[in-house]
Amino acid sequence: MYAKPDSTPMKSRIARAGDAMDAALKSLSYQGDGQGFDRTGIEGQGLTGMRNDNRPVDGGGPVEVAPEPASATRVPEGIETGRPSRGEAEAAVRTLLRWAGDDPAREGLRDTPARVAKAYEQLFGGYAVDPEKLLERVFEEVEGYSDIVLVRDIPFHSHCEHHMVPFMGLAHIAYYPTRGVVGLSKLARVVDAFARRLQTQETMTAQIADVIESILKPRGVAVMVEAEHLCMAMRGVQKAGVSTITSQFRGVFRGDANEQVRFLTLVRGGAK
Repeated sequence: MYAKPDSTPMKSRIARAGDAMDAALKSLSYQGDGQGFDRTGIEGQGLTGMRNDNRPVDGGGPVEVAPEPASATRVPEGIETGRPSRGEAEAAVRTLLRWAGDDPAREGLRDTPARVAKAYEQLFGGYAVDPEKLLERVFEEVEGYSDIVLVRDIPFHSHCEHHMVPFMGLAHIAYYPTRGVVGLSKLARVVDAFARRLQTQETMTAQIADVIESILKPRGVAVMVEAEHLCMAMRGVQKAGVSTITSQFRGVFRGDANEQVRFLTLVRGGAK
């Protein structure tokens, strides 16, 4: 269906547009001739009189400023703001299937968009998890234990934020408790909370160390992550079997090389 063409004569349409433009310009908050408009500035030196702040216009009320969206204060960055519907997500998958060169209407792909949307809810479920809350409960009755606590070989899988291709591997976490210990499974859950987001391995490693340091207040935290990235194995340079290792040392681990050696020795199985 086509829109009905505008039958208004061209001269009238131009004049109407000009009147609308004049009205819009007069409403702007320029400094100048008392009406909020600096004609000299525009004609002579460009828009030198334009106000680009939110101070009240001379002789008028405050300039209306759009309210800050709720997403500006959420972590992670307000994913619910403007979030598309399930139907829109499935339509986007159909578009990608067509772009890849296949027919989303054929039998094998007919239900793929719905499956992908459901899978994404699980693969990226970490956005709905608050890692800080996972560490809130601390067990203080540990008979004065204050030595190292290490959980190694925590398996994880994540997705590279650059290509949305998986990377997977193992995370190792150690800390020196001060006011008690946290349930061991909670450390694995923290890894999952950050891994089930679009990530870089470097960022994920730092995030795990940050939240443990912030909530548990330990004397030291050590985190090491080793992973294989399919964005390197399946595309680009196509080198399979390459491992990437990242680490973060905080507190006593940061300043003491002996503590770092102890951590790495335990990770590699030297305490058998």
